[in-house]
Amino acid sequence: MYLGLLAAVAACRGGAPAPAGAPSPARLEPNAAELRADLFAIAADSFRGRETGTPDADRAAAWLARRLAALGVEPGGDSGYFHRVPMRRTRLTADSLVVSTPAGRTAWRLGGDLAVLTALGPGAPLPRLAADGDVVFAGYGLVDQALGRDDYKGLDVKGKVLVIAGAVPAGVDSAKRKALEAPDALFARLGAAIGRGPAAVILLLPDSIYRLAAGQFSTTQLELASRAAQGGGARILPMVAVGRLVDGSPLLPAGWPTDDKGAALAGTRFAASVSVASSDFNGYNVVGIVRGSDPALRNTYVAYGAHYDHIGIQAPVNGDSIANGADDDGSGTVTLLSIARAFVQGPKPRRSALFVWHVGEEKGLFGSSTFTDHPTVPIDSIVAQLNADMVGRNAPDSLYIVGPGAAPNGQSAVLGAVIDSVNAAAARPFVFNREWDNTTHPERIYYRSDHYNYARKGIPIVFFTTGLHPQYHQVSDEAALIDYEKMARVGTLMYRAGMALGNSASRPKPAAVQ
Repeated sequence: MYLGLLAAVAACRGGAPAPAGAPSPARLEPNAAELRADLFAIAADSFRGRETGTPDADRAAAWLARRLAALGVEPGGDSGYFHRVPMRRTRLTADSLVVSTPAGRTAWRLGGDLAVLTALGPGAPLPRLAADGDVVFAGYGLVDQALGRDDYKGLDVKGKVLVIAGAVPAGVDSAKRKALEAPDALFARLGAAIGRGPAAVILLLPDSIYRLAAGQFSTTQLELASRAAQGGGARILPMVAVGRLVDGSPLLPAGWPTDDKGAALAGTRFAASVSVASSDFNGYNVVGIVRGSDPALRNTYVAYGAHYDHIGIQAPVNGDSIANGADDDGSGTVTLLSIARAFVQGPKPRRSALFVWHVGEEKGLFGSSTFTDHPTVPIDSIVAQLNADMVGRNAPDSLYIVGPGAAPNGQSAVLGAVIDSVNAAAARPFVFNREWDNTTHPERIYYRSDHYNYARKGIPIVFFTTGLHPQYHQVSDEAALIDYEKMARVGTLMYRAGMALGNSASRPKPAAVQ
């Protein structure tokens, strides 16, 4: 099986000349000019950041469908090019949100000062939407012998409003700091706090992180309709909220951050009541197919994925409030368009190519979860999935590869070898960075993009990304900052890999997990 795939790679390097009249490989493969034109279009201010659940995301989906129609790509959704993703929108309003201290009462703004969570994830019990109690500060919410900390020691938190700082104590070494700052570690601290029986838990986050959290959990929250139905029922957990970790907050000790020890904040009380109203709607994946040439294999697919949604309108920075999402993931979106064009215009591999632009990735991988649970082709007909998310920045020859090591049971190892071989055959190969290709890295990159939902179905995957940068999830993620030549090389690598996989008689999967 592996040798058959390598033979297909070799065929992609050279072999028989292209048929007369066919575009030359140099013109056929993704190029910087087309990528630049498409990215300046979809990352324009007119799309207002393409946030899932807004008309802006729907307009972006329609734009993609028009581009696919113009290219001659076959519709592959359940409604033409569109694949419906049922979601539920929950709008929050604050009936009251008040912090009382010996100095007086302060009314807080929902979304501005505090974001309330209406749900904690699929299958989890629901948190309450009201709380009233004395405030107890429990430091960083850590119980860690190595650090000599038990932030709950001597505290009575049952029935109280428990506040913890989502940060790291001073003096912690860099490795420990990185581990404590990981999302899993923060969630573990939050879960431990909930388990102590308070009336509410408020996790205070540094402003840079709070802005991201508030954008997702402020006054409008989205979830998959199927998950909302599973999570219905009584609200039995404490109220859960996130707030801003800023000096002078009435939810912190007066001596913070020097004084970071747990203590009841004498005379400080928190009272909140939030109302919710929910409605269901459809978001849309965009799906296209370029049919393969072999009657025996054309009903199997090499899948390509990206997400076209981003985070929409944010707090203004120097007068700019639109998070254009040029790299995240406008770059992957237009790279897939260029690959689709190459498949349409060039020689057809034996297998078909399936292109899925997912919606709702930024909300929790919603589009890929729905597509893999309700695919428009048999799920076992997908032989591999190549995911492009943020492929336009950083050093010209650097590219992160995730999947061959991280996916379970070695299911992506053979696919990884194919990608390595295709890359090695390039005139200017990338230097692959495999730092994130595991399930234990604090950034948890393997779990953070749409390839993950294909992997959980047993499909071999590789995730291509050029990595994070200071403009990640900021209004400054603009099309002018993209390295279009690098993007074209990433697209070419993915196209050549797809051709190799599409022409192979065998699937890129170890025999043990077939």
